[in-house]
Amino acid sequence: MKKKILVLGGAHVDRRGRIFGDTAEGASNPGSWFEEAGGGGFNAARNLARLGYDVTMISPRGGDPTGEMVSEAADIAGVTDRPFVFLDRKTPSYTAIIERDGNLVIALADMDLYRLFVPRRLSIRSVRDAFAATDFILFDANLPQETLASIVARANALGKPVGAIAISPAKAVKLLPCMQGLDYLFLNEAEAAALTGERPNDPAHWPSLLGDIGLKGGVLTRGQRELIAFADGRVVALQPADIKDVADVTGAGDSLAAGVVAGLMRGLPLSEAVREGAAAAAVTVQSPNAVNDKLSAELILETLPLVPEARILH
Repeated sequence: MKKKILVLGGAHVDRRGRIFGDTAEGASNPGSWFEEAGGGGFNAARNLARLGYDVTMISPRGGDPTGEMVSEAADIAGVTDRPFVFLDRKTPSYTAIIERDGNLVIALADMDLYRLFVPRRLSIRSVRDAFAATDFILFDANLPQETLASIVARANALGKPVGAIAISPAKAVKLLPCMQGLDYLFLNEAEAAALTGERPNDPAHWPSLLGDIGLKGGVLTRGQRELIAFADGRVVALQPADIKDVADVTGAGDSLAAGVVAGLMRGLPLSEAVREGAAAAAVTVQSPNAVNDKLSAELILETLPLVPEARILH
């Protein structure tokens, strides 16, 4: 029987413009434009469904064609879609400009609708049932601070493991009141610095700094440098795969989170779970989309030889 994963958070439209040549700041740049469904939680949910898990997604959505695009993407990926639909509102969006090499230049997040996902919506019977039935709860920091705290409190009360995706430095700080209840947090160095107020010269110090604010476990990415993961007193470092043909880095962190959660759900040790997460991220950045529709458990195994073994730091 498939393990069940409940995901709450961002499910919206991603609009991305890609610059064809060298980036000229303050000027018009030739390029191309496309749209797709996105959102940190939704990207992770679709990746987890493609990795063989029974995934339910709960997120606010507008009553517009963009919302229908998100619903269709959920169906294609095999995610059970349970949105709160606000017919008179527009679905949130994320608009990014990407350089020729796949790196982000700037982005704008229009996420006002997410503030309507208030804690009392967690009391709806279908949502309560989804919490009770799941094996793992994953959410992102797009939602209001009080809702994030309520999600963690409910997960803890039910004895369910719970993880979060930080999304951005500005949104990561909303997790501070519920940090001690998290089992795992997926974040980057900028988000970790926003949470701790520090940026150590030695990345091996990150677990201690994050532990000081109550975090029990996490995976901290550092671009193409070694990521740091820690849980249950163990700290590991892992060099990401060296991918030459990067199409787009959008969604890489979300797929890494999905790969790590999938590994942990299968009982893998942290060092192997993060390798599978890094393999999932490597598969994702080779696609122009935030979610690579070719992702599968088999493809992760094929990609694993590109990912070095994790180093045990502690």
